[in-house]
Amino acid sequence: MNSCHRFSLILGVFTAVLLPRLSAAEAKAVRPPNVIVMLIDDMGMTDLSCYGSKFYESPAIDQLAKDGVRFTQGYSACTVCSPTRAALLTGKYPARLHLTDWIAGHERPHAKLKIPEWQKFLPFEEITLAEQLKAAGYATASIGKWHLTPGLKAGDEAYYPDKHGFDLNLGGYHRGQPPSYVSPYGIPTLTDGPKGEFLTDREAAEAVKFIETNKEKPFFIYLPHYAVHQPIAGKPNVVAKFKAKDTADSKQKNATYAALIATVDDSVATIRAALKRLNLEGNTIFIFTSDNGGLLPTTNNSPLRAGKGSAYEGGVRVPLIVYWPGVTKAGTLETTPAMSIDLYPTVLEMTGVKPLQSLVDGVSLASLLKSGKQPDREAIFWHYPHYHPGGATPHSAVRLGEYRLVHFYEDGHDELYNLATDIGEAHDLLNSEGDRAKAMRTRLDAWLKSVDAQLPTPNPAYNQSADTAGAGKAKANAKKVGE
Repeated sequence: MNSCHRFSLILGVFTAVLLPRLSAAEAKAVRPPNVIVMLIDDMGMTDLSCYGSKFYESPAIDQLAKDGVRFTQGYSACTVCSPTRAALLTGKYPARLHLTDWIAGHERPHAKLKIPEWQKFLPFEEITLAEQLKAAGYATASIGKWHLTPGLKAGDEAYYPDKHGFDLNLGGYHRGQPPSYVSPYGIPTLTDGPKGEFLTDREAAEAVKFIETNKEKPFFIYLPHYAVHQPIAGKPNVVAKFKAKDTADSKQKNATYAALIATVDDSVATIRAALKRLNLEGNTIFIFTSDNGGLLPTTNNSPLRAGKGSAYEGGVRVPLIVYWPGVTKAGTLETTPAMSIDLYPTVLEMTGVKPLQSLVDGVSLASLLKSGKQPDREAIFWHYPHYHPGGATPHSAVRLGEYRLVHFYEDGHDELYNLATDIGEAHDLLNSEGDRAKAMRTRLDAWLKSVDAQLPTPNPAYNQSADTAGAGKAKANAKKVGE
């Protein structure tokens, strides 16, 4: 079944069964809330001043946190970007989707393990959040990075956002980073602006334009900024401002990266100002998060260990802020672990849209946001059966309570950490808490089986010297392109 026929079926079922017949006046009176999901690329948890940065500045995002709920234990579904994007849009673990690496991934032909034949585009069989909301009468837009297509030389358009429930696609295609942050952009799905226009500003302006066009009906804007991914860039005057800033009390010192974060902050301010001007702020849910942890050495994720692509907290602990007008209590700090997969069922419950698919791995956070009621979930999981050019090897992980266990496939060893007392994962408790580690490993293995996770296998072409040489070149290149 192609995507068009599938959507028509969804719309027909929704119209005939789920929606009551309302008059125009009644429909306006019960208009569901608008939804904006802003997904930042490669922003680590400590890259915002409201999360502890002493160098980067983010006043508009800080205000969003003051107005809503700031999660202190927000997690991305993967340590790299494409899997998290697929997970957010479907509510399913990347392992279940078999979409477990950034597209098109990283090849290590002589490595000890052979990676599985994984999924390199968002499956059309999945009913995305956009398709759910579009069927419920929402106008839908994807503005920014997509990175869920196979990157074909021809025909790649068949995998674009408009084939997955979005009325509008601006900026989304196969690439995971912009050719340029300054116009001309070189992005085939986004017309160039005036010379010197900054991409993050343009994405925000397009979001405002979409809001203005659709202000009389509910809208869903998925705004996956290209920022703050490589190649980092900033407005010269803002870069100069941060170069002049005192860094003596900060481990974060990159002025250009700080300027790029500032453009993201500006985008939040621009959009919120437009919502206020149009009298829509009180009926618009705003969710802010990131697709994976911060990239080293561009930023510093302390006190978290490592960064993007790694098996540790620095690879998956991210900002998560939710503002639900009239529901969330201003300035709330929420310590409950939450993940990208949770946004799908959460948004559906927030908007009152009945799910059109029964199988999702995420849990709704709506009751938690309303009243503090804890979601019915004990553990969350990660699965990355790949080599990352930054040096990480295939691994899986589980968090259960305050403990996190990581299993590494090359040599089969496990590591266990208590995040409550050791957020930097410096003290492996495997030997001192062997029974706990064994139980968590059993839990992890059962989950991997339940989602039909693809596992790495012994590589018959393994050549240690050739792999070491190739890995060194890949790591050097990764510093340039940010993957």
